[in-house]
Amino acid sequence: MVKNKAINVKGTEIAIIQKGQEDYISLTDMVKGFSDDTMIYRWMRNRNPLEFIGIWEQMTNPEFKGNEFFTFKSESGSNCIALTPQKWIESTNFKGIIAN
Repeated sequence: MVKNKAINVKGTEIAIIQKGQEDYISLTDMVKGFSDDTMIYRWMRNRNPLEFIGIWEQMTNPEFKGNEFFTFKSESGSNCIALTPQKWIESTNFKGIIAN
């Protein structure tokens, strides 16, 4: 992975990470201006973002593990779900997020 680009949004520098031919925007950098890393974990517990990224991945990733997605989706919104980007990637074979 190469961090060779960045954009500035309202005074916050956000890294653009290149992996192969794809560019990824750093979610960690995005939340720096608003909160700490726990904002990402709260976001991933929310049903709407989870549904969006799950449906997106179903459409674009033939290796996506849909059964695991449905398990996380059914638990979303509850306080008992402890979902991190790394756990999401490993469990579902998600390609749209990179965890460092």
